[in-house]
Amino acid sequence: MKFLRLPFVLLISGVLGLAGCSMHQPVSLYQLDSGEPGQPKQSAGMAVVLGPVSVADYLQRETLLQRQADGSLTAATDGRWAGSLSADIDQLLVRQLAWRLDSQRVVLAPGNTGFTPDVQVLLSITRLDSGANQPAVLDAQWRLLDRRGQVRDNRIVHLEQQHQGSAAAQVQAQGQLLQKLAEQLSIALKPLANQPPIAEEQPKKAAPVQVRKEPEKPKIPLATPIRTDMEVFRF
Repeated sequence: MKFLRLPFVLLISGVLGLAGCSMHQPVSLYQLDSGEPGQPKQSAGMAVVLGPVSVADYLQRETLLQRQADGSLTAATDGRWAGSLSADIDQLLVRQLAWRLDSQRVVLAPGNTGFTPDVQVLLSITRLDSGANQPAVLDAQWRLLDRRGQVRDNRIVHLEQQHQGSAAAQVQAQGQLLQKLAEQLSIALKPLANQPPIAEEQPKKAAPVQVRKEPEKPKIPLATPIRTDMEVFRF
């Protein structure tokens, strides 16, 4: 009986082995395509702080999401992000802006101690996804603050990019959308490079102290002796 059971045991082992292999298939890892930004040359170029950059909650995961025709999202089974998507977005935008502005002084918020930016970019990304049959879509909004902290530009952006359908093509299309966003941002930033310096406020002079004067009392005329020609005799 032991000899007859051997083929059955081998069959079960083979099935379990195949199941194990199918469960541990390698998963592709993806990063955003930052293009080929050049190296900025100006060490004293425009000073820009990028951030805070907020990314939608549904993108805060390693799973590569797929947009369906009905608008729903499903997790891809054959691919995921190789690390933090938010960090990839930050680095892509910094490199693109530094190159397009030709400035070495483009940093992520909060910036270095003592670093005074010409402009701060507040950026919110509310959508960045695609699907096998859906284009890559980017929805974002930015606000530009000048040296005085005043809003100089506020814009809502919607961008789309077609692709070939594969996961790799989708990731490449999403990276291209972020490159277009950086291009539009750089165009909005350049006019703010020539801001006049903030004039130092002159110390305010203290107002003179006003002394309250007492009302003058009416003057009483002095009595003057009256002279007469009469003589007084004493006996």
